[in-house]
Amino acid sequence: MLLAAALAAAQVAPVPPDALAHAQAEALIAGLDEQLLATRSATATLGEWCAAHKLAADPTIVAVADHGPPVAPTPEQRAHLGIGADEAVSYRRVRLMCGGHVLSVAENWFVPARLDPAMVTALGSTDTPFGRVIASLKPSRQTLSAERLWHPVPAGWEQRSASPVARRCEAVPAELLRHRALVLDGKGRPLAEVVETYQRDMLAFPTPWARRAALRCATGRR
Repeated sequence: MLLAAALAAAQVAPVPPDALAHAQAEALIAGLDEQLLATRSATATLGEWCAAHKLAADPTIVAVADHGPPVAPTPEQRAHLGIGADEAVSYRRVRLMCGGHVLSVAENWFVPARLDPAMVTALGSTDTPFGRVIASLKPSRQTLSAERLWHPVPAGWEQRSASPVARRCEAVPAELLRHRALVLDGKGRPLAEVVETYQRDMLAFPTPWARRAALRCATGRR
């Protein structure tokens, strides 16, 4: 019991080689995907997830900025935002964190002219997540694409003669999901395009398979 608790608290438990564990992982990822796609604010949903799964004593989501070189928007992104080739677009890349856990890496191309000056200042000088900064604009999201990066149970497994379950313990990959969306204000005007890649630490809690992982994976048994 102590080993299972320590494993779950310290890291994301690998998936042991049994059908139940893989089904549990598949259900958890599918539910997370649906929850994120249905939300009006990814920041708020991450905070709710952090609190529900007790990832940190304080579930407040903090955006840790990456101060690397800016990435210019593509012509397609400018079209999504409804702006011309010469209109200013700002770029922000952050790690959205709950305590010591990186839950998402988010890239954001936003139109500063469509935000209040104080919002633009906050996005450039603070660690406040984008969704929280623009909350007064009553934002919503329009999904452009959604990609599952991890499939614990492969598609079409029911048509295969062999078992879909790996014979060895499977580490949860670093990236789980990737969503691309437009962020709109309360009047439906595009404010930003975001690309959010949800990370392994979304599962840094005692997952349903954590106890079995401690017994079958941490001890070297396969």
